[in-house]
Amino acid sequence: MQEFPTIRPRRLRMTPILRDLVAETAIKKQKLIQPHFVVEGTGQVQEIRTLPGIVRNSVDELVKQIGADLELGMRNHILFGLPEAKDEHASGVSGDKSLICRALREIKKAYGKDVNVFPDLCLCAYTTSGHCGLVTPDGEILNDETNAILARAAVDYAQAGADMVAPSDMMDGRVRAIRQALDAAGLHNTPIMSYAVKYASAFYGPFREAAHSAPSSGDRKSHQMDMRNAKEAILEALQDAAEGADILMVKPALPYLDIIADLKHRVTQPLAAYQVSGEYASIAFAAQAGAADLQAVALESLTAITRAGAEIILSYFTRQLFAENWI
Repeated sequence: MQEFPTIRPRRLRMTPILRDLVAETAIKKQKLIQPHFVVEGTGQVQEIRTLPGIVRNSVDELVKQIGADLELGMRNHILFGLPEAKDEHASGVSGDKSLICRALREIKKAYGKDVNVFPDLCLCAYTTSGHCGLVTPDGEILNDETNAILARAAVDYAQAGADMVAPSDMMDGRVRAIRQALDAAGLHNTPIMSYAVKYASAFYGPFREAAHSAPSSGDRKSHQMDMRNAKEAILEALQDAAEGADILMVKPALPYLDIIADLKHRVTQPLAAYQVSGEYASIAFAAQAGAADLQAVALESLTAITRAGAEIILSYFTRQLFAENWI
């Protein structure tokens, strides 16, 4: 191997044009997904204290927001429903009159195939317990019974216009249950983006306040992954792939770049990563305090996630990136 002075790596760093020419990693705008929080009522645009610049919208305001987003070129959107009524059976998660079904119908009525819109699929925002599944009186989270509800909701969402469904609950076998239900309903072409590797992370705090989905007691460590485990991530991802997941996701992103990089070489499905609320908020609040350059740090974090191997990124920075032409 030749050495200095023959080899001078700085030669290719001398100008912006050269640096762009040889850059190994590029964030692709069309691979970014914007999250939305949907609430009941009309005319609702609610600021979220823990997520600067992000709001909760009623369906009518959400339709307007997505229209504005489309004007910027943003075509990919994930929805999180925040119903007013909750119960122990998560009754509000599905049904023709459910909040998410209403939102999907209105968005598709307004924009049709111009927009790719899909719901997060979980019970946490719909149960009085705040857990991701049905809970027994003694606190056990029921796996198979939860899967049946998720599968029913997936069909309702697809029939209402969802371009994809995204189960985030981490119940064992839920991808198979959802795939079988979709196929039985003739919805063979509805893809599943599975939160295949979802860790029980402390980085979800701002989201739980935004979505009113914190558990009323206990935690979610019986179904979300232990942060100390890496081999288990491979098991989870390969199992979801075998059950019919079309896209596999790792969540959170930055604390688990090693997992993203490892899975990149083990799966053939597109790999997504969720830059979660705690990642976003830490950068946003640091910038507000003058401790960081918002754009520079946000782009560095998104580049790191891309470099690790994620082809698709869910990020609260998506709208700002498009609006301010960061790339």
